[in-house]
This record gives sequence, C-alpha cells and structure tokens, in this order.
Amino acid sequence: MTETQVQEPQLDDGSLRAEAEGHLRRLVGRDDARLRDDQWVAIEALVRDRRRALVVQRTGWGKSAVYFVATAMLRARGAGPTVIVSPLLALMRNQIAAAERAGIHAATVNSSNLGEWEEIYDRIAAGAVDVLLVSPERLNNPDFRDRALPRLTAATGLVVVDEAHCVSDWGHDFRPDYRRIRTLLAELPSGVPVLATTATANERVTMDVAEQLSVSGDRRLDDVLVLRGDLDRTSLHLAVVPLPTPAARLAWLAENLGGLPGSGIVYCLTVAATEQVAEHLRAHGYEVAAYSGQTAEPDRLAAEEALLTNRVKALVATSALGMGFDKPDLGFVVHLGAPPSPIAYYQQVGRAGRGVERASVVLLPGREDREVWDYFASLAFPAEHLVRRTLEVLGEADGPVSTPMLEPRVDLNRTRLEMMLKVLDVDGAVRRVRGGWVATGQPWVYDEERYERVTATRRVEQRSMLDYVTTPGCRMEHLRRALDDPGAARCGRCDNCGGLSLSTSVVEADAEAARARLMRPGVPVAPRKQWPSGMAALSVDLSGRIPAEEQAAEGRAVANATDLGWGEQVRALFAAETPDGELPTPLKHAIVQVLREWRPEPRPDVVVAMESYSHPLLVEQLASGLATFLGIPFAARLELLDQSPPPSGDAESNSAQRLARVVARYRLDAADAVAGRSVLLIDDRTLTGWTLAVAARHLRLAGATAVHPLVVANG
Repeated sequence: MTETQVQEPQLDDGSLRAEAEGHLRRLVGRDDARLRDDQWVAIEALVRDRRRALVVQRTGWGKSAVYFVATAMLRARGAGPTVIVSPLLALMRNQIAAAERAGIHAATVNSSNLGEWEEIYDRIAAGAVDVLLVSPERLNNPDFRDRALPRLTAATGLVVVDEAHCVSDWGHDFRPDYRRIRTLLAELPSGVPVLATTATANERVTMDVAEQLSVSGDRRLDDVLVLRGDLDRTSLHLAVVPLPTPAARLAWLAENLGGLPGSGIVYCLTVAATEQVAEHLRAHGYEVAAYSGQTAEPDRLAAEEALLTNRVKALVATSALGMGFDKPDLGFVVHLGAPPSPIAYYQQVGRAGRGVERASVVLLPGREDREVWDYFASLAFPAEHLVRRTLEVLGEADGPVSTPMLEPRVDLNRTRLEMMLKVLDVDGAVRRVRGGWVATGQPWVYDEERYERVTATRRVEQRSMLDYVTTPGCRMEHLRRALDDPGAARCGRCDNCGGLSLSTSVVEADAEAARARLMRPGVPVAPRKQWPSGMAALSVDLSGRIPAEEQAAEGRAVANATDLGWGEQVRALFAAETPDGELPTPLKHAIVQVLREWRPEPRPDVVVAMESYSHPLLVEQLASGLATFLGIPFAARLELLDQSPPPSGDAESNSAQRLARVVARYRLDAADAVAGRSVLLIDDRTLTGWTLAVAARHLRLAGATAVHPLVVANG
C-alpha cells in the first residue's frame, strides 16, 4: 500500500503518544506501562513522519515494542503489513507470541514452513496478517524474491531490520544475506518507513548501517534518524576468573554452577567443548544439555524449551545460541573461553538479566582461546584467484550451476563457497536462480583494501578482549567503550568495582577428577559413506554411495584437536614448527588405552601404515610399536606415490577437491598380506576423512575383510 492510500487521522502529539501507550500496555499486559522517551521519538518518526530510523539500544531496552506499537498504529491508519527481517527462527517464534498478546496477527515465512507460504500470502492479500517475519536468506530465494517480494514491497506499511549490525561487514556477526536488505529498501514505494535495530554496534558499524538505510541511495545520512542510547546493563554483575588449565576451569564450574542464580547459559568456543563440559556437569548431578549448530533441529527446540521452563540448570552452547533466544529471567552467562571481541561478548552476555534485578556474568579465559580466534579469522573472504575462478566457471556455463557442481571446479569448502556467492550476488556479479547460480556479466572489483581493513579491525578487537581479561578497571565500562558508548563509566557492580566476589581457587581433588575426565582418550572417527558430487569433472570415476564392501569401519582417535583435554597436546604435536619424531610418551599411553577400550570387531590380524608426508617417522614407529604390542604382523604400507607437499589450507578445501588430491596418491605395497585379514590402519591424523576412505577402498579391494582406522588426532 502506498503512502497516498493511508488515511491519516489528524492528532496532536499528546493524543498520538496516548494512543501509542495504549498499544504498549496491551503488548506488555500492564496498565502502568509507559514509553521511554527515545521509544516515543522512534515511533513518532515512523508513524507520523514516515522516516527511516536506526535504534542502537541495549538488550532489554524495548526495541521490539517500538515496531509492534508502530505496526498497530500504522495498521489503524490503513497501512499494509509490517515486514520484519529477523536472523533466527527462535526470534521469530518469540516475536510472534509477543505480537499476538497485543492483538497483532503475525506469520512467518521460512525454510521450515514451505507448505504454508501460499496460504500466508493469501492471508496477507486479505489483510489478515499484520506482521510478516522473514529470514534474510529468504530475500534471495528465487521463488520468494521473484514471486512474493514484489507483492510485499508494494504493499508493506513498515520494514524492520532486526539485529541490523549484521548488515555491516565491520560488525562482529556480518552475514552476506543481510546485504540484500539494501536492495529491498531501494525498491520500497516512497513514504514507507523503515526501522533498523541492534544492541551491538560501535560508531563505525552504526554509521555504516545508517548509510545503507539512506533513502536517496547515495549513502547520505540527513534522512536517517539515529538514536543511540546508554548501553549500561544495571542487572549485570561481571567477573573474570583466571585459572591455569581447562581442568581447573571445569572444576570451578562444577563447584560453582549451583550457586549461580536461576538458570542460564554456559558458552564454549567449540562443539567438542560443549559435549565435554555437558558430560562433566551431568556427572556432577546437574541437569544440562549441549547445544550447537550441529545439534539436530528437534533437539535444539527441546533444549531451548527446557531452558525457558527452567527444567535445566543450563544449556552448554556455542554461539549458535545467541541472537533470537529471549528468556527474561536468565540468571547467568558463563563463558569457558572468550569470544574474539568485546562487542561479541557484550551481545552474548546480554542474554542475561533482562527481567531480573541481578544476573551473574563470568568469563573463564583460556590460553587456547587465541588458537580458536585464529582459526575463524582464517575463514575470511577468499583470495582473488578463487573468486575469479568462480566467475569464470559460471561465465562459461550454458545455464545455472549448483553449488555441489561448483565444488569440483573451485577449491573452497561449501560454507565458504556459499558465503562468497552470496557476496557476489549482492554485488551484482552473480545471481541465484532456480537450479543454482549464473554470472551476470557485470564488472566486479576485488576490494582487497577493504578486506584487509576488516581483518585489521578484527585484530584490534581481539586485543581489546585480552585487555578486558586483564584490566584492573571497570569491566562494564570497558565493554561500553568498545561499543563507543559516550556515557561509559564505572558500574559499581563488577568484580573490579567490588560488586561481585567469586572464588578464584578450586578444590584439588575436583580439579584432578576433571583432569581425569578430560584426559580420558578415545573419540570415534566416522567413516565416509558417500562420494562427493561431480567427480567426473575432475576425471575421477567415483560417484554415489560407497559400497559397504569398500568402506572403513568406524575408527578411533586419541582426541579431537579442539578437545579441552588432549587437544592442547595434539595441536602442539601437529604444529608447523614441531619436528617429526617419535610419538611422545603420554600420547603412546593414550593410544594404547584407546585400543584396550575400543576392541574392534573383527579383531585386527595385521597392521598397515599410511605413509605420511609430514610425519613419516611418527607413523612408522607407531605402526611398528602397535604391531609388537598386539602381537600381530606389521604387514603392509600404503606408499606415497606423489612426494610433493599437500596444498596448504587443505582442510578448507571442499570434498571433491580433497578426494581428487588423494585418490591416486597411494599404492598398497603388499596386497597379498591383507587378503582375508582384518586390518588396523595407522595414520597420524585425519582432517576430512577422504584419505582414510581411499585407503580403506584400496585395502578392501585387495581382499581385507575389515579396515579399522586408528589415528592420533581427529581434526
């Protein structure tokens, strides 16, 4: 609906505010509720002036009240439905429930309700939907973009961009899909108001987002209302507890979790850590659940509900539990390991204390944190030659090319490839269509200078996070300064201000018990069961499901490289600066323990070693020693035919490229020695599983009855 169709009652500011506060009271269910001054300024700008506004306010301030109240008022004036772009389904579920309380009929279009889309569109056309929530990914779904989006942009009465810091590649949580919002805004009819909201934007990000909201399209700011508020969170009591080892940190958590108020979140930096920490806490009698991006969707929903209803003391989670999870009475947030920036940390701890007077926020930093930061920093925008190669492949194709069919031609794993394609799409160089991607032929410039500036900014943020850990000053003030809050001042509530006192010691017996649990070796190594798509393009004649008679059995590793226990030792062993040599004695004992507890069936008859480019001595001696220990022959080797070094960054390549590099790299030197026998296959580590898959196929085709891989490290 265009602006000329809206029937605007003539009201003075007092009457307009009274109307707004009436809607607010229905929304929150309280007769004494009143709008904050900046809430009213934003609502007035949207409803009366039809402006574009950016609201940067702390978590719990009431940003959603602004757009729900504005929606109710605009709908009363004949405007079309509000379109809210939200990042997570959890946020959508919570917001739909909030809207219904105020008599605002909301619906969502996302990947989980494809069958309902047409019915929802019909309800929108009939005026029965006041709010439509969509994920940013929907904005470039071909069906949604080409069929639904034009109808929505022509009819919408208000556009809301939630978690708007994701629009900016300077933000801590930049998402390429969010950049499509600028295209959506450019196509809106004149006079449609726009609201962007976030709790985590420093001055640079605020200006970048405001420029992208500009009506004129030339990144001018005079038509954007920016409301930045005080970012203090008076309910939060911050503390840092420095402890020397992962075991000490885990022991501290087990000793102190019960004393933390209510229920909360324990954040970890890796998926492996969430599983280890949750297991340890359950062994100490706590009701907890692990939660990560690898958790199945039904299990994630069940875990969220368990926390919302206080049926668990905590979720042990990665950052996958972040934006969109809303529990007003969340009593604590603990981090085992620091996020890479104070801005990301502020966003995560902001989950706590929204609806309670006091919440505890505790950081248990680790020496290994920087290794995790460095890994994620390595996943920056791909190098120019890989981008050019992608554009070349698409430009030469006769039609759309799917992401799986791009993988054999572009040496990037799927996550990075899809991220790059999304950026290219926003930049106009490619377009997503039914069946995949096509090149547009438009010129495109690799903005290396900007990517380098973003990388440099990330390093500054990491340094600031380290300073947060060691500062003798106020911790909340440090976070607020990182967010360029001009009102940053001592909070009087953190450990350095004297407002929170926590023990910084642990019972030695508890630390030893935690160490024993963390240092229990042995993790499964899942076998590959399906060859990657498109291998024919790389002249590799493998496709479809790997026949059962050519597969490895489930193997074992001492540890995942990201584990809290053995992880530090295996990372040091495989660090570039560590010379090849005999396996250290502690790891020898660990691998023997793994063998004793594993007991693979059928029991191995022979040992076979994978010849290693980087650790030939380690693998040779390990295979020989295990053969002696088990009393079975060291029967054969898979010899390296290509003695050139494997490409650096191989773990970031995609499956097709990885398989192509190893499929013809090995030769079994004594096929007769494995025929009719069960094989214990020894290698130093597995990163992707494809080397072990190729080795197992060689051995099974040579007549091996089973192949049991055993490696030092997984990942």
